Amino acid sequence: MAAGRTRVALKTVKDISVQFCPFQSNVRSAREFLAAIGTKKARQTNSNCRIVADVKHDETEPVISIKFNDGESLIMKAANLTTKEMLSFFDEICVAKDPRAQETGSKKS
Repeated sequence: MAAGRTRVALKTVKDISVQFCPFQSNVRSAREFLAAIGTKKARQTNSNCRIVADVKHDETEPVISIKFNDGESLIMKAANLTTKEMLSFFDEICVAKDPRAQETGSKKS
């Protein structure tokens, strides 16, 4: 699974909703994303982050909705994305929103 290669930090995230129909053929990446953000290590980065799995049986498209602490939202339609693509993009946004991560990155340069 690609989730092990990308770190997951939920510091800047308020809540995440992963919606999918388990009987669709294109839900693997959404399920793997849910597994990656639900790990103990990821959860320890923000114990206040609410993670909801919305399993539907109506052939809905797999969608990941993320609300950040600053009020912004992100919606990823997972049907045509890989787990690695979603985790990588999610990490980029989280790092951009985290002032400590930006300071650390600028000190290394």
